[in-house]
Amino acid sequence: MSWVSTAHYYRLANELVAERLGGLHSARIVLESVDFAEVEALKAAGTWDQVGDLLATAAVRLERAGADLLVLCTNTMHHVSAAIEEAATVPLVHIADATADAVIAAGVDRVGLLGTAFTMEQGFYVDRLAARGVDVVVPVADDRARVSAIIYDELCHGVVTPASRAVYLDVVDRLVARGARGVVLGCTEIELLIGAADLPVPAFATTSIHVRAAVDRALAGPDLSPSGR
Repeated sequence: MSWVSTAHYYRLANELVAERLGGLHSARIVLESVDFAEVEALKAAGTWDQVGDLLATAAVRLERAGADLLVLCTNTMHHVSAAIEEAATVPLVHIADATADAVIAAGVDRVGLLGTAFTMEQGFYVDRLAARGVDVVVPVADDRARVSAIIYDELCHGVVTPASRAVYLDVVDRLVARGARGVVLGCTEIELLIGAADLPVPAFATTSIHVRAAVDRALAGPDLSPSGR
C-alpha cells in the first residue's frame, strides 16, 4: 500500500497498455493514494472494520469518478476485499485469484509465500490459493519476521540493498528445500528486490500478475459487471 508499489503499478499498467495498443496510448487510470501510515496504524490496532470502511469509501469514490473495475494495490489489504466488493458495484480484480491463475497456468501446485507477516500467517490469502488447489508453504517464524521487517523498514521507503536480497534468497532456498516448486512474491514491493532471474524455481510476482490481469480485463470488452467477479 506504499507509494512505492503504487508507482510501480502505475508504470506497469501504462507500459502494458502501450504495448497492447501501440502508438501514444496510455492507461486510463483513476487513482486514490491513501495515507499508508493511517492504514497501517489501524491494521496494527486490529481494527480491520475501520480499514475496510476506509478502503471501501475510497473504492466508491473511484467508481463515482468513472472507474469500470477496481484494483487494490496491496496483498495484505485484500483481507478486507469483501468490504470493498460489498460497497462498490463495479468488480474488484482480486490479487490472490490472479496469482492462483498464474500459478496453475505454469503447472505448479506447491508454492512458497513471501509477504508481510500478516499475509504469510493469516488464512485470507493462503486459504484462497488452497481453494484453487495450490498448496502453500510459508517461512518459519524467524524468516517471516525478517522478510516482513525488510518490507516495512526498507522496501516501503524505496530502499533496496544487496544484504536484504541475500536474506530473501536464503529464505527462498529454505522454502525450496521444503518442497516449494515456485515462490509467490506476495507483497507488492518484493519484486523491487528479487525476481525470476534470482530464484531457482519460478517466481510469481504479484504486482506484475495483478496489473496484467487488470489490463486484460479492462481491454477485453464491455462485460465488467459484478457478476463477472
